[in-house]
Amino acid sequence: MKKVIIAEKPSVAKNIADAMGIKQRREGYFDGEDYLVTWAFGHLLQLYDAKDYDENMKGWRMEKFPFIPSDFKYKIKSDNLNRNVIDKGAEKQINIIKYLIDREDVDGVISATDYDREGQVISDELFIHFHIKKPIYRLLLNEWTEDEVKKGMSNLKLNSEMQPLQDAGIGRQIADWVIGINLTSVATLRYGASEKKIINIGRVLLPTLKIIYDRDKEIENFQSSSYHKLIIKVKSKDNIEFESLYYENNSEQFTDKEYLEEISGDLVNKRSVVVDKEVEKKREYPGPLFNLSNLQGYITSKYKGWTSDKVLKVAQSLYEKKYITYPRTASVVLDESLEDRARKVLENLKKGLPYESQVEFIKNKRVFDSSKVESHSAIIPTYVIPKGISLEEEHVYNAIKNRFIMQFMPVAEFEETKITLKVNDEKCSGEFISKGRVEVIRGWRVVEKIETKDTILPLVEKGENLDITDSKVNTVTKKPPKHHTEKTLLRFMETCGKGFKEDKEDDENSSDEMMQAILSGFSIGTPATRAETIKRLKDIGYIQSKGKNLITTELGRTIVEIFPAKELLDLEYTGKLEKTLSDIEKGKFMKSDFLNLIFDFIKASVEKIKKDDSILSKFKIEPPKEIEIIGKCPVCENAVIESEKGFGCINWKNGCKFTIWKSDKYISSFGKVVSKEMVKLLLQNGKVGFRNLKSKNGKIFSAYFRYEKNEESGYFNWKIEFIN
Repeated sequence: MKKVIIAEKPSVAKNIADAMGIKQRREGYFDGEDYLVTWAFGHLLQLYDAKDYDENMKGWRMEKFPFIPSDFKYKIKSDNLNRNVIDKGAEKQINIIKYLIDREDVDGVISATDYDREGQVISDELFIHFHIKKPIYRLLLNEWTEDEVKKGMSNLKLNSEMQPLQDAGIGRQIADWVIGINLTSVATLRYGASEKKIINIGRVLLPTLKIIYDRDKEIENFQSSSYHKLIIKVKSKDNIEFESLYYENNSEQFTDKEYLEEISGDLVNKRSVVVDKEVEKKREYPGPLFNLSNLQGYITSKYKGWTSDKVLKVAQSLYEKKYITYPRTASVVLDESLEDRARKVLENLKKGLPYESQVEFIKNKRVFDSSKVESHSAIIPTYVIPKGISLEEEHVYNAIKNRFIMQFMPVAEFEETKITLKVNDEKCSGEFISKGRVEVIRGWRVVEKIETKDTILPLVEKGENLDITDSKVNTVTKKPPKHHTEKTLLRFMETCGKGFKEDKEDDENSSDEMMQAILSGFSIGTPATRAETIKRLKDIGYIQSKGKNLITTELGRTIVEIFPAKELLDLEYTGKLEKTLSDIEKGKFMKSDFLNLIFDFIKASVEKIKKDDSILSKFKIEPPKEIEIIGKCPVCENAVIESEKGFGCINWKNGCKFTIWKSDKYISSFGKVVSKEMVKLLLQNGKVGFRNLKSKNGKIFSAYFRYEKNEESGYFNWKIEFIN
């Protein structure tokens, strides 16, 4: 009997077939004596579209939302160019996979997709779709080298053990589907209809946009300020000059420039004395092994024209070619079980290096620490040496390789020197300090030829007198913060939850356990999706690149400022959802509880958007010159004009519904009529007064009338304020 192995991509299937010695290739699979190795092309299935559940959902209309199916179903994915037709390649491959599983000589299936949330779903959604009854096993690997494939095949798990991972993956799919379908639809109807523009709303899109928006606003609102500092230049007995900075009360920043200039004027041709000299030996370790976010940040900042999405694609290519381990990882350390494998890789890589004698394998917690590994270890090279790779692949591979080798090089050492000077002058009560350092051992820095820019100070001794050769006062203008780059944004997305940790500890016993701040912190997105999120924000026009900077567009700013479901813009809320998905993977939360939370949020958010009029003020409509303007619309501040049947906002085409009908039944019930003069006063003063009003019981009274919007219903109603 045989087993069917399903890989995530053809290239991975070939790696497995090669490792198992399977040479016979047929259409859509490799045919071996014990195994049939086939593949997906990523997701071959997708969740139903709304119209697949209900034909009436083909056209978007407000009253059809919120739309939440009672049961979520899968179908063969749509063609990339035409969503109305099935992807023929996907359909063909699905039929091949189904044929192989159904064969009488097949007694089991092995899922060999990537060992992560998305990889689990890629195969599991097929099993759900096919209603597979045969035993299903799971191959869990971090790299596709021959040794690891063979080792993994001898240690298969039952796929049922992966249920929490499946729950997290499918929970993520459904959450993003209902958020996208509902909120994108109603937001487009509410805010984009007039310009026929799709307003894309997403669980990770909006908080990422908000991060960039907040930085842009911080820069816009920055108030420039300056401070002053006093610098002297002194000469040692060996005639070596160096600079020293003036401090008072441990600060070198002064607001009073004249004060410093007065001191500076007294210093020329005077002497200073060395009152203290500190020399401290320090050690500098290399940066940790790369996770995906750090690799993306490193490459995008080092090489021009690179995006984080491009880094991921190149890394994925190296992974599928067996040159590096799994790239979509959040960890910067290795599992302790990988000691022997890392040793083998290091022995391969160090051969022939000019510093080969300095490379020595050691096991320490900076590199090997199982307690800090999240699903996958850090990215490192495999023992397979690359051949014939592109220049782009070389850039990424060398960064990963060098960072790995650095961990097993001598620690860089340097001497840090601090020289404190005093001047015998009554005006000069503070002290002058110089700092510098000297590299003693280059260590790991030789790997990438990292040059030091350290200030090197001359040899002086305590008590030595030094001539002051120059004195000057410099003005420093504080600069605004810098715009986010892909590097800083990725880092922020990865670590944004840490700032909430201490603030939320009091909530630990909250009954709302699902939505309490998780004390371990949270992230926005996952290592695998962050780059894709940034690319999508650019593609849909919410942000743009200016050089390496990321900046919000006018559309992006508008979305942040008017979108009423503010939770999706809240880093804490969205980060907790991501953390909850992570906790579902670990069996700490139930998928059903998570989805109920999402569904409740969708229902509330749809209602908020339906009632939101904030976009209307963005449209400025010029009334024709011959039309009399009665007043300003209280909803969108455009002109209110008279028509045959009433007084309404000129911005009606964009959705402003402010209207006062001439035949208003409420006003007529008091024996009054809606006139032009009445509406003018109402719009000008917010209220209009009537005398000689007659109540139902015949009493005469006076009152002010207000026309106010009911936030619950979204409609305007009359309110009376009696006049004594």
